[in-house]
Amino acid sequence: MDSYTIQKRVTQGLIHLILIIASFTMLVPFLWMLLTAFKTLSESTSINPFVIFPSTWKFDNFVNVWKSYNFLYLYRNTLLMIFFRVLCAVLTATMAGYAFGRLKFPFKNFLFSLVLIQMMVPGQIFIIPQYLMVSKLGMLETIFALVFPGMVTAFGTFLLKTGYQGLPKDLEEAAAIDGCNIGQRFLLIMAPLTRSSMVSLGIMTAVFAFKDLMWPMIVCTNSATTTLSAGLAKMQGQFSSNYPELMAAALMASLPMIVLYLIFQKQFVEGIATSGGKL
Repeated sequence: MDSYTIQKRVTQGLIHLILIIASFTMLVPFLWMLLTAFKTLSESTSINPFVIFPSTWKFDNFVNVWKSYNFLYLYRNTLLMIFFRVLCAVLTATMAGYAFGRLKFPFKNFLFSLVLIQMMVPGQIFIIPQYLMVSKLGMLETIFALVFPGMVTAFGTFLLKTGYQGLPKDLEEAAAIDGCNIGQRFLLIMAPLTRSSMVSLGIMTAVFAFKDLMWPMIVCTNSATTTLSAGLAKMQGQFSSNYPELMAAALMASLPMIVLYLIFQKQFVEGIATSGGKL
């Protein structure tokens, strides 16, 4: 075995060792949450560094959280918010992206510059006008209020515009010669070819909707209309917290995204690789 092969294997071994250590480091918070969810309150607040595993695995924390915080409503509201946000974002971004990427119309560059400007400013700037709009419509404490900020997405428009611009013009020209109008070219020819970009947008929209905390706490203060993230925030007390119950609730709240990731793991990885996004 020559020196180059030995050096290559040593380098690969060091890379794998660093990746394993980094992966374990990222898993530590999740493992701490999992173990704390089965502890008693005294064990969870113990300063003994060797109290890692619970002395007795208790499921009472999960039962108490499920009965006390209406988790069925939290699951329902969160899943409905994710579903409608993904649906609206993909529909609006697909149509807007096709218009900006393939069509010619007056003030096209100016209007697209407004989309880019929206991407550059912090989203918190829009909270007050969005809240006033939802309030004037009388839609506070509803699923519509949760979905409203995600109905249109500037990033999705930019992503789909890039996807449409990467397609060859020959396909659209051939469809036009065959007699397809603009709607048929969009629905039957162009939109199916940007499926990977749609999947990327749907995944990122779902993840960010699941993590959204500030907006649900503003527009849905009722425990029956709020989401998992806002519900978890309200479980933490001002002066003290029941950490085992809080970690049990956090574990239960993370289950939907874990299940979705296991089901759509391939699409998730492809979507992140296609968009180049960072979650």
